Amino acid sequence: MMAAAHMAAPVSAQVTDAMIAKDATDTDSVLSWGIGTQGQRFSPLSTINTKNVSKLTPVWSMSFGGEKQRGQESQPLVYKGKMFVTASYSRIFAVDVKTGEKLWKYEHRLPEGIMPCCDVVNRGAALYDNLVIFGTLDAQLVALDQNTGKVVWREKIDDYTAGYSYTAAPLIADGLLLTGVSGGEFGVIGRVEARDPKTGKMVWTRPVVEGHMGYKDGKENGISGTTNATWPGETWKTGGAATWLGGTYDAKTGLAYFGTGNPGPWNSHVRKGDNLYSASTVAIDVKTGKIVWHYQGTPNDGWDYDGVNEFVTFDMDGKRMGGKADRNGFFYVNDATTGKLVNAFPFVKKITWAKSVDLNTGRPVFDPANRPGDPSAGADGKKGASVFSAPGFLGGKNQMPMAYSPKTQLFYVPTNEWGMEIWNEPISYKKGAAYLGAGFTIKPLFDDHIGSLRAIDPKTGKVAWEVKNNAPLWGGVLTTAGDLVFWGTPEGYLKAADAKTGKVLWQFQTGSGVVAPPITWNDGADQYVSVVSGWGGAVPLWGGEVAKKVNFLEQGGSVWTFKLSK
Repeated sequence: MMAAAHMAAPVSAQVTDAMIAKDATDTDSVLSWGIGTQGQRFSPLSTINTKNVSKLTPVWSMSFGGEKQRGQESQPLVYKGKMFVTASYSRIFAVDVKTGEKLWKYEHRLPEGIMPCCDVVNRGAALYDNLVIFGTLDAQLVALDQNTGKVVWREKIDDYTAGYSYTAAPLIADGLLLTGVSGGEFGVIGRVEARDPKTGKMVWTRPVVEGHMGYKDGKENGISGTTNATWPGETWKTGGAATWLGGTYDAKTGLAYFGTGNPGPWNSHVRKGDNLYSASTVAIDVKTGKIVWHYQGTPNDGWDYDGVNEFVTFDMDGKRMGGKADRNGFFYVNDATTGKLVNAFPFVKKITWAKSVDLNTGRPVFDPANRPGDPSAGADGKKGASVFSAPGFLGGKNQMPMAYSPKTQLFYVPTNEWGMEIWNEPISYKKGAAYLGAGFTIKPLFDDHIGSLRAIDPKTGKVAWEVKNNAPLWGGVLTTAGDLVFWGTPEGYLKAADAKTGKVLWQFQTGSGVVAPPITWNDGADQYVSVVSGWGGAVPLWGGEVAKKVNFLEQGGSVWTFKLSK
């Protein structure tokens, strides 16, 4: 399972809580997914800037190898001369940051019958003490020695035969290892768990479907919400709301923020009510494991508008806020301490399911005519009335993380413009089987583009600039104090634009589609930029007409690293 190409040097200094707390400002390392636990993906580095980025050249590229390609959505981590990067099929590599030489590799032995909904991806790892920790497609957590790649501990998250899996990067928050679960299309129960990162021992678990009990130190810690308040009958027992993208953490509020996925099944007529806490942002006190506040973007979701997208905290008008570009097409700004909605506006051009968001109540103003029909009301009871809804279920933004620059005070959001024909069908729960109760076809809305990188002002909702892209954008964004924005495209390019104007200043063809977020760090006098390349993810699997449009794109699996040519 683990092959060492070359054993690394003696034990390195250990990653501490204090170091993780400073990750956003420490330019010599990248210790967390989001380049800082609050997820801004902003680097204070400016060695590479608008004046010299045209001289950015590749230093090395390392292939993940083998026949196991598929989507590569991983954000690398960098510490003490090593890069830790995960790959498809639950693999992780340690790489020499200067040469690209493989130091060791761990390949998790996956059983038959894993059920990832949306490709065999992994989005990254977490560093703590002398460990690198990542999750696997059969719903396990594995902690490895950073120097040798040997397994230190392994813990099961849940039963993969029931549809559970794990694809997110774990989060270290206040000395705890926080993880969610994947599997929202299989009637699982979404939850957030906190473990001791050194041992994997459970500290607390908090379900994000109403009616389920939380636990702390092995004892009951209160039910989430009130049983049957917003879920009829026993529908809460297969309620979905998977926390599959992971979370962010803000030390100023002491809260971890996890987005929650679609309720199960997709057919909303069988679960009348708001269905808390699905399609929401949930803020959890990391010390107590209790929900402090929630904000629900899509109550009684009938379109698969998972609310999992990252909640990025930032300062606005002297207050700590959080921004979220939801799959449903609206961008939300909430008070990070209380959850109070401060602003909400569309960040895509077409939204049909709701007319607006009421800033007083925080609720969407639904368009009832745009909800897929109830199949039980039809003549044959087999198919409800079909509607054309926008965005499509893959969202105005999906897993690809946005970035925020405190310098420009803009969010840089990878967006997609598409709609879907969607209808409901009868459905009943069966363990380990898909739990949809809907059919759909995805269609582009415009001839000249699907994707668009947009610079958005969270105060006004105005788009400062945009760079359109023919294929859907599916990779994340990085922004820097050098007034640059970096992002990748499925066509294979890593691009850099002026953060103030959107003018593209540099691009490089990586040989396969980029569906991962770039990083940057400093080593001596040099600033480096890295990105993982490898086309895949949900679009080729679920994209319908859109998938046909991009079926010429080639798979791959590699990590590229760049610096300025001398």
